[in-house]
Amino acid sequence: MSQSYLSQKLLNMSESATLLMAQKARELGNTGVDVISLSLGEPDFDTPDYIKEAAKKALDDGFTKYTPVPGLMELRQAICAKLKRDNNLNYTPKEIVVSNGAKQCIANTCLALLDEGDEVIIFTPYWVSYFHIVKFAGGKPISLYAGLDQEYKVSPEQLEEALTDKTKLIIFSSPSNPTGSVYSKSEIEALAKVISKRSGLFVIADEIYEYITFEDKNTSIAQFEGMKDKTITINGMSKGFAMTGWRLGYMAAPQWIASACTKVQGQFTSGANAFGQKAAVTALKAPPSDQDYMKEKYKERKKLLKKLLDEIDGIKTNNPEGAFYFFPNIAAFFGRTNGKRIIHNADEFVDILLDEAHVAAVSGTSFGDPNSFRISYATSNERLIEAMARIKKVLGEYK
Repeated sequence: MSQSYLSQKLLNMSESATLLMAQKARELGNTGVDVISLSLGEPDFDTPDYIKEAAKKALDDGFTKYTPVPGLMELRQAICAKLKRDNNLNYTPKEIVVSNGAKQCIANTCLALLDEGDEVIIFTPYWVSYFHIVKFAGGKPISLYAGLDQEYKVSPEQLEEALTDKTKLIIFSSPSNPTGSVYSKSEIEALAKVISKRSGLFVIADEIYEYITFEDKNTSIAQFEGMKDKTITINGMSKGFAMTGWRLGYMAAPQWIASACTKVQGQFTSGANAFGQKAAVTALKAPPSDQDYMKEKYKERKKLLKKLLDEIDGIKTNNPEGAFYFFPNIAAFFGRTNGKRIIHNADEFVDILLDEAHVAAVSGTSFGDPNSFRISYATSNERLIEAMARIKKVLGEYK
Protein backbone atom coordinates (compact mmCIF):
# COMPACT_ATOMS: atom_id res chain seq x y z
CA MET A 1 0.00 0.00 0.00
CA SER A 2 2.78 2.44 0.93
CA GLN A 3 4.33 2.03 -2.53
CA SER A 4 1.33 3.83 -4.02
CA TYR A 5 2.39 7.04 -2.28
CA LEU A 6 5.86 7.12 -3.84
CA SER A 7 6.52 9.46 -6.73
CA GLN A 8 6.64 8.10 -10.26
CA LYS A 9 10.11 9.63 -10.60
CA LEU A 10 11.31 7.47 -7.72
CA LEU A 11 9.55 4.33 -8.95
CA ASN A 12 11.17 4.75 -12.36
CA MET A 13 14.63 4.94 -10.79
CA SER A 14 16.73 1.80 -10.30
CA GLU A 15 19.06 1.30 -7.39
CA SER A 16 22.75 1.78 -8.14
CA ALA A 17 23.96 -1.63 -9.34
CA THR A 18 27.42 -1.12 -7.86
CA LEU A 19 26.07 -0.21 -4.42
CA LEU A 20 23.52 -3.03 -4.55
CA MET A 21 26.18 -5.63 -5.31
CA ALA A 22 28.40 -4.21 -2.56
CA GLN A 23 25.48 -4.62 -0.15
CA LYS A 24 24.92 -8.24 -1.25
CA ALA A 25 28.61 -8.97 -0.78
CA ARG A 26 28.59 -7.45 2.72
CA GLU A 27 25.52 -9.44 3.71
CA LEU A 28 27.12 -12.69 2.53
CA GLY A 29 30.37 -11.75 4.25
CA ASN A 30 28.47 -11.16 7.51
CA THR A 31 27.53 -14.84 7.50
CA GLY A 32 31.20 -15.79 7.74
CA VAL A 33 31.87 -16.37 4.03
CA ASP A 34 35.16 -14.99 2.68
CA VAL A 35 33.87 -12.72 -0.10
CA ILE A 36 36.32 -10.99 -2.42
CA SER A 37 34.68 -7.75 -3.50
CA LEU A 38 35.62 -6.47 -6.94
CA SER A 39 32.44 -4.45 -7.26
CA LEU A 40 33.04 -0.95 -5.89
CA GLY A 41 35.05 1.67 -7.73
CA GLU A 42 36.93 2.71 -4.62
CA PRO A 43 40.70 3.00 -4.26
CA ASP A 44 42.03 0.65 -1.60
CA PHE A 45 44.72 3.19 -0.68
CA ASP A 46 44.36 5.48 2.30
CA THR A 47 44.15 9.22 1.75
CA PRO A 48 47.74 10.55 1.72
CA ASP A 49 48.93 11.80 5.12
CA TYR A 50 49.69 15.34 3.94
CA ILE A 51 46.04 15.75 2.95
CA LYS A 52 44.77 14.35 6.23
CA GLU A 53 47.11 16.66 8.15
CA ALA A 54 45.70 19.66 6.27
CA ALA A 55 42.18 18.64 7.30
CA LYS A 56 43.25 18.26 10.93
CA LYS A 57 44.83 21.70 10.88
CA ALA A 58 41.67 23.17 9.34
CA LEU A 59 39.61 21.65 12.16
CA ASP A 60 42.00 23.04 14.77
CA ASP A 61 41.80 26.43 13.04
CA GLY A 62 38.01 26.43 13.33
CA PHE A 63 36.97 25.67 9.75
CA THR A 64 33.73 24.05 10.84
CA LYS A 65 31.15 26.56 9.59
CA TYR A 66 29.02 26.84 6.46
CA THR A 67 30.93 27.51 3.27
CA PRO A 68 29.84 29.52 0.22
CA VAL A 69 27.55 27.41 -1.96
CA PRO A 70 30.00 27.18 -4.90
CA GLY A 71 32.95 26.47 -2.60
CA LEU A 72 35.67 28.31 -0.70
CA MET A 73 37.33 30.96 -2.83
CA GLU A 74 40.72 29.49 -1.94
CA LEU A 75 39.69 26.11 -3.29
CA ARG A 76 38.15 27.50 -6.46
CA GLN A 77 41.37 29.39 -7.10
CA ALA A 78 43.35 26.19 -6.57
CA ILE A 79 41.07 24.38 -9.03
CA CYS A 80 41.65 27.11 -11.61
CA ALA A 81 45.42 26.75 -11.15
CA LYS A 82 45.15 22.97 -11.45
CA LEU A 83 43.11 23.22 -14.66
CA LYS A 84 45.72 25.55 -16.16
CA ARG A 85 48.63 23.33 -15.04
CA ASP A 86 47.21 19.95 -16.01
CA ASN A 87 44.63 20.62 -18.71
CA ASN A 88 45.68 23.84 -20.49
CA LEU A 89 42.35 25.40 -19.52
CA ASN A 90 41.82 28.96 -18.31
CA TYR A 91 38.98 29.47 -15.83
CA THR A 92 38.06 32.01 -13.18
CA PRO A 93 36.63 31.10 -9.74
CA LYS A 94 33.18 32.27 -10.91
CA GLU A 95 33.22 29.37 -13.40
CA ILE A 96 33.92 26.75 -10.73
CA VAL A 97 31.42 24.98 -8.45
CA VAL A 98 32.49 22.64 -5.67
CA SER A 99 29.95 19.97 -4.71
CA ASN A 100 29.43 16.97 -2.47
CA GLY A 101 31.11 14.62 -4.92
CA ALA A 102 31.36 14.64 -8.71
CA LYS A 103 28.01 12.86 -8.88
CA GLN A 104 26.29 15.96 -7.49
CA CYS A 105 28.04 18.09 -10.11
CA ILE A 106 26.52 15.92 -12.84
CA ALA A 107 23.07 16.04 -11.21
CA ASN A 108 23.28 19.83 -10.78
CA THR A 109 24.13 20.24 -14.45
CA CYS A 110 21.31 18.02 -15.68
CA LEU A 111 18.78 19.74 -13.43
CA ALA A 112 20.02 23.13 -14.59
CA LEU A 113 20.03 22.41 -18.34
CA LEU A 114 17.38 19.83 -19.18
CA ASP A 115 13.72 20.32 -19.95
CA GLU A 116 11.24 17.49 -20.43
CA GLY A 117 12.05 15.55 -23.57
CA ASP A 118 15.51 17.01 -24.21
CA GLU A 119 17.66 14.24 -25.66
CA VAL A 120 20.91 13.35 -23.95
CA ILE A 121 23.40 11.15 -25.80
CA ILE A 122 25.26 8.93 -23.35
CA PHE A 123 28.34 7.14 -24.62
CA THR A 124 27.74 3.48 -23.81
CA PRO A 125 28.92 1.50 -21.83
CA TYR A 126 28.27 4.26 -19.31
CA TRP A 127 28.61 4.82 -15.59
CA VAL A 128 25.44 3.54 -13.96
CA SER A 129 24.16 6.87 -12.62
CA TYR A 130 24.26 8.90 -15.85
CA PHE A 131 21.15 7.25 -17.25
CA HIS A 132 19.01 7.69 -14.14
CA ILE A 133 20.18 11.23 -13.38
CA VAL A 134 19.16 12.26 -16.89
CA LYS A 135 15.74 10.62 -16.55
CA PHE A 136 15.16 12.15 -13.13
CA ALA A 137 15.95 15.59 -14.56
CA GLY A 138 13.36 15.08 -17.30
CA GLY A 139 15.74 14.32 -20.13
CA LYS A 140 15.51 11.44 -22.58
CA PRO A 141 18.66 9.30 -22.41
CA ILE A 142 19.93 8.01 -25.77
CA SER A 143 22.52 5.24 -25.49
CA LEU A 144 25.24 5.41 -28.12
CA TYR A 145 27.02 2.06 -27.99
CA ALA A 146 30.60 1.17 -28.83
CA GLY A 147 31.67 -2.42 -28.17
CA LEU A 148 34.85 -4.31 -27.48
CA ASP A 149 35.79 -4.21 -31.18
CA GLN A 150 35.98 -0.41 -30.88
CA GLU A 151 37.78 -0.45 -27.53
CA TYR A 152 34.43 0.79 -26.17
CA LYS A 153 35.00 4.21 -27.78
CA VAL A 154 32.34 6.03 -29.79
CA SER A 155 33.46 7.30 -33.19
CA PRO A 156 32.74 10.80 -34.52
CA GLU A 157 30.72 9.20 -37.33
CA GLN A 158 28.49 7.45 -34.80
CA LEU A 159 28.00 10.69 -32.91
CA GLU A 160 27.18 12.68 -36.03
CA GLU A 161 24.53 10.14 -37.00
CA ALA A 162 22.96 10.09 -33.51
CA LEU A 163 22.50 13.85 -33.21
CA THR A 164 19.00 15.24 -33.72
CA ASP A 165 17.41 18.65 -33.37
CA LYS A 166 16.36 17.55 -29.85
CA THR A 167 19.87 16.69 -28.67
CA LYS A 168 20.91 19.10 -25.93
CA LEU A 169 23.61 17.26 -24.00
CA ILE A 170 26.29 14.59 -24.43
CA ILE A 171 27.79 12.72 -21.48
CA PHE A 172 30.95 10.63 -21.54
CA SER A 173 33.85 9.71 -19.29
CA SER A 174 37.51 9.36 -20.16
CA PRO A 175 39.18 7.46 -18.62
CA SER A 176 36.00 5.44 -18.66
CA ASN A 177 34.00 3.84 -15.92
CA PRO A 178 33.22 0.95 -16.54
CA THR A 179 35.61 0.06 -19.37
CA GLY A 180 38.90 1.74 -18.48
CA SER A 181 39.17 3.00 -22.05
CA VAL A 182 40.86 6.36 -22.66
CA TYR A 183 40.11 8.54 -25.66
CA SER A 184 43.33 9.69 -27.33
CA LYS A 185 43.95 13.36 -28.09
CA SER A 186 43.13 12.83 -31.76
CA GLU A 187 39.93 10.95 -30.91
CA ILE A 188 38.79 13.72 -28.56
CA GLU A 189 39.60 16.35 -31.17
CA ALA A 190 37.57 14.48 -33.79
CA LEU A 191 34.56 14.38 -31.45
CA ALA A 192 35.04 18.08 -30.69
CA LYS A 193 34.83 18.94 -34.39
CA VAL A 194 31.40 17.27 -34.58
CA ILE A 195 30.10 18.94 -31.42
CA SER A 196 31.52 22.45 -31.91
CA LYS A 197 29.53 23.14 -35.06
CA ARG A 198 26.17 22.49 -33.38
CA SER A 199 24.52 25.39 -31.53
CA GLY A 200 22.66 24.66 -28.30
CA LEU A 201 24.60 21.43 -27.74
CA PHE A 202 26.62 20.88 -24.55
CA VAL A 203 28.96 18.22 -23.18
CA ILE A 204 29.51 16.80 -19.72
CA ALA A 205 33.08 15.51 -19.77
CA ASP A 206 33.62 13.32 -16.71
CA GLU A 207 37.35 13.30 -15.92
CA ILE A 208 37.21 11.87 -12.40
CA TYR A 209 39.84 9.20 -13.31
CA GLU A 210 42.13 11.77 -14.93
CA TYR A 211 45.21 10.88 -12.87
CA ILE A 212 44.87 7.14 -13.48
CA THR A 213 46.13 6.70 -17.03
CA PHE A 214 48.84 4.23 -18.03
CA GLU A 215 49.95 5.47 -21.44
CA ASP A 216 49.14 8.99 -22.62
CA LYS A 217 47.96 11.83 -20.41
CA ASN A 218 44.22 12.45 -20.36
CA THR A 219 42.94 15.08 -22.82
CA SER A 220 40.21 17.57 -21.91
CA ILE A 221 37.71 18.23 -24.69
CA ALA A 222 37.20 21.81 -23.45
CA GLN A 223 40.67 22.78 -24.74
CA PHE A 224 39.69 22.44 -28.41
CA GLU A 225 38.42 25.28 -30.57
CA GLY A 226 34.80 26.16 -29.95
CA MET A 227 34.43 23.76 -27.02
CA LYS A 228 35.07 25.70 -23.82
CA ASP A 229 31.70 27.46 -23.98
CA LYS A 230 29.97 24.12 -24.59
CA THR A 231 31.73 21.95 -21.99
CA ILE A 232 31.08 21.15 -18.36
CA THR A 233 34.24 19.47 -17.10
CA ILE A 234 33.61 17.25 -14.08
CA ASN A 235 36.33 16.14 -11.69
CA GLY A 236 36.88 15.50 -8.01
CA MET A 237 39.06 14.19 -5.24
CA SER A 238 37.76 10.64 -4.88
CA LYS A 239 39.78 8.56 -7.33
CA GLY A 240 43.11 10.26 -7.93
CA PHE A 241 43.62 11.21 -4.27
CA ALA A 242 41.87 8.21 -2.64
CA MET A 243 39.36 10.56 -0.98
CA THR A 244 36.07 8.77 -1.68
CA GLY A 245 34.59 9.35 1.77
CA TRP A 246 35.39 13.05 1.73
CA ARG A 247 32.65 13.65 -0.88
CA LEU A 248 34.28 16.46 -2.82
CA GLY A 249 33.78 17.05 -6.51
CA TYR A 250 34.00 20.08 -8.74
CA MET A 251 32.96 21.35 -12.14
CA ALA A 252 34.34 23.96 -14.53
CA ALA A 253 31.85 25.50 -16.93
CA PRO A 254 30.75 28.74 -18.60
CA GLN A 255 29.79 31.19 -15.87
CA TRP A 256 26.07 31.11 -16.68
CA ILE A 257 26.02 27.32 -16.24
CA ALA A 258 28.12 27.50 -13.07
CA SER A 259 25.72 30.10 -11.64
CA ALA A 260 22.72 27.92 -12.53
CA CYS A 261 24.32 24.92 -10.80
CA THR A 262 25.06 27.05 -7.74
CA LYS A 263 21.37 27.97 -7.66
CA VAL A 264 20.35 24.29 -7.79
CA GLN A 265 22.88 23.27 -5.16
CA GLY A 266 21.82 26.10 -2.87
CA GLN A 267 18.36 24.59 -2.62
CA PHE A 268 19.51 21.02 -2.04
CA THR A 269 22.73 20.83 -0.01
CA SER A 270 24.45 24.25 0.07
CA GLY A 271 28.24 24.17 0.25
CA ALA A 272 30.47 21.13 0.80
CA ASN A 273 32.22 20.55 4.13
CA ALA A 274 34.64 23.27 5.18
CA PHE A 275 37.66 21.38 6.52
CA GLY A 276 37.57 18.94 3.58
CA GLN A 277 37.75 21.85 1.17
CA LYS A 278 40.79 23.21 2.97
CA ALA A 279 42.45 19.82 2.64
CA ALA A 280 41.54 19.71 -1.07
CA VAL A 281 43.44 22.96 -1.58
CA THR A 282 46.57 21.28 -0.26
CA ALA A 283 45.98 18.21 -2.43
CA LEU A 284 45.49 20.15 -5.66
CA LYS A 285 48.52 22.36 -5.10
CA ALA A 286 50.80 19.34 -4.76
CA PRO A 287 52.48 17.98 -7.91
CA PRO A 288 50.33 15.26 -9.53
CA SER A 289 53.41 13.02 -9.42
CA ASP A 290 52.95 12.78 -5.64
CA GLN A 291 50.16 10.29 -6.36
CA ASP A 292 52.06 8.30 -8.99
CA TYR A 293 52.66 5.45 -6.54
CA MET A 294 48.96 4.64 -6.72
CA LYS A 295 48.93 4.71 -10.52
CA GLU A 296 51.97 2.45 -10.71
CA LYS A 297 50.32 -0.06 -8.40
CA TYR A 298 47.14 -0.02 -10.52
CA LYS A 299 49.24 -0.55 -13.64
CA GLU A 300 50.93 -3.56 -12.03
CA ARG A 301 47.57 -5.02 -11.02
CA LYS A 302 46.13 -4.42 -14.49
CA LYS A 303 48.94 -6.40 -16.08
CA LEU A 304 48.42 -9.24 -13.62
CA LEU A 305 44.65 -9.29 -14.04
CA LYS A 306 44.87 -9.15 -17.85
CA LYS A 307 47.04 -12.29 -17.78
CA LEU A 308 44.65 -14.10 -15.42
CA LEU A 309 41.54 -13.14 -17.41
CA ASP A 310 43.13 -14.31 -20.66
CA GLU A 311 43.57 -17.74 -19.06
CA ILE A 312 39.81 -18.17 -18.55
CA ASP A 313 38.24 -19.72 -21.64
CA GLY A 314 35.20 -17.76 -22.84
CA ILE A 315 36.16 -14.38 -21.38
CA LYS A 316 37.14 -11.72 -23.90
CA THR A 317 38.68 -8.43 -22.85
CA ASN A 318 40.74 -5.54 -24.12
CA ASN A 319 43.75 -3.95 -22.43
CA PRO A 320 42.33 -0.80 -20.79
CA GLU A 321 44.51 2.30 -20.61
CA GLY A 322 43.10 3.94 -17.49
CA ALA A 323 40.94 3.85 -14.33
CA PHE A 324 40.99 0.51 -12.46
CA TYR A 325 38.45 -1.63 -14.28
CA PHE A 326 38.14 -4.45 -16.74
CA PHE A 327 34.87 -4.87 -18.63
CA PRO A 328 35.07 -8.37 -20.13
CA ASN A 329 32.59 -9.71 -22.66
CA ILE A 330 31.07 -12.93 -21.30
CA ALA A 331 28.42 -13.67 -23.96
CA ALA A 332 30.12 -17.03 -24.64
CA PHE A 333 28.80 -18.28 -21.29
CA PHE A 334 25.13 -17.58 -22.00
CA GLY A 335 23.29 -20.88 -22.24
CA ARG A 336 25.94 -22.86 -20.39
CA THR A 337 24.99 -24.99 -17.40
CA ASN A 338 26.63 -26.90 -14.57
CA GLY A 339 23.66 -29.25 -14.41
CA LYS A 340 21.97 -27.22 -11.69
CA ARG A 341 21.97 -23.65 -12.95
CA ILE A 342 21.96 -22.06 -16.39
CA ILE A 343 23.66 -18.76 -17.22
CA HIS A 344 21.08 -16.85 -19.25
CA ASN A 345 22.53 -13.35 -18.98
CA ALA A 346 25.09 -11.10 -17.29
CA ASP A 347 22.89 -10.59 -14.22
CA GLU A 348 22.79 -14.33 -13.57
CA PHE A 349 26.50 -14.57 -14.38
CA VAL A 350 27.48 -12.20 -11.55
CA ASP A 351 24.99 -13.85 -9.16
CA ILE A 352 26.69 -17.18 -9.83
CA LEU A 353 30.11 -15.63 -9.22
CA LEU A 354 28.90 -14.35 -5.85
CA ASP A 355 27.01 -17.50 -4.82
CA GLU A 356 29.52 -20.09 -6.02
CA ALA A 357 32.91 -18.34 -6.25
CA HIS A 358 32.20 -15.79 -3.50
CA VAL A 359 33.50 -13.03 -5.74
CA ALA A 360 31.45 -9.82 -6.13
CA ALA A 361 31.42 -8.10 -9.52
CA VAL A 362 28.82 -5.98 -11.33
CA SER A 363 26.66 -6.96 -14.29
CA GLY A 364 27.13 -4.97 -17.46
CA THR A 365 23.36 -4.56 -17.83
CA SER A 366 23.35 -1.49 -15.59
CA PHE A 367 26.20 -0.01 -17.63
CA GLY A 368 24.23 -0.37 -20.85
CA ASP A 369 25.96 -3.57 -22.06
CA PRO A 370 24.18 -6.83 -21.16
CA ASN A 371 26.99 -8.97 -22.62
CA SER A 372 29.66 -7.86 -20.15
CA PHE A 373 30.51 -7.45 -16.48
CA ARG A 374 32.74 -5.06 -14.57
CA ILE A 375 35.67 -5.97 -12.36
CA SER A 376 37.42 -3.41 -10.18
CA TYR A 377 41.07 -4.20 -9.47
CA ALA A 378 41.36 -1.70 -6.62
CA THR A 379 42.54 -4.46 -4.30
CA SER A 380 45.72 -6.41 -3.60
CA ASN A 381 47.48 -8.76 -6.02
CA GLU A 382 46.87 -11.63 -3.62
CA ARG A 383 43.12 -11.06 -3.60
CA LEU A 384 43.05 -10.70 -7.39
CA ILE A 385 44.90 -13.99 -7.84
CA GLU A 386 42.56 -15.76 -5.44
CA ALA A 387 39.46 -14.21 -7.05
CA MET A 388 40.46 -15.28 -10.56
CA ALA A 389 41.30 -18.80 -9.36
CA ARG A 390 37.82 -19.08 -7.85
CA ILE A 391 36.14 -17.69 -10.96
CA LYS A 392 38.11 -19.97 -13.27
CA LYS A 393 37.16 -23.02 -11.20
CA VAL A 394 33.45 -22.18 -11.07
CA LEU A 395 33.16 -21.22 -14.74
CA GLY A 396 35.01 -24.38 -15.71
CA GLU A 397 32.01 -26.33 -14.41
CA TYR A 398 29.66 -24.61 -16.86
CA LYS A 399 29.65 -26.38 -20.23
